[in-house]
Amino acid sequence: MTEPALPSHDDERKLALKRIRARRELTTHAVTYLVVNAFLVLVWWVTTPNGYFWPVWVLGGWGIGLALNAWEVLGRRPITEADIDRELRRGRPQD
Repeated sequence: MTEPALPSHDDERKLALKRIRARRELTTHAVTYLVVNAFLVLVWWVTTPNGYFWPVWVLGGWGIGLALNAWEVLGRRPITEADIDRELRRGRPQD
């Protein structure tokens, strides 16, 4: 069995840069979510403070998207060579 090729220094730098950009984009997404939704809640409060809380639909829908984005950036681990090897072994017929 051949050894898997190790990623080059350039490949590692590209992956690191990709992770940094993803985290920064997540931060931008979270700040935008907070600012826009705070504005919508303010509009609701100024116009109909005792009325139907319609911002909940934007807060909830966008919140789900933000949570999925956060999971993708912070919670999901990258695919490793060990994962690939394990999957290859799983797909082979047992002798």
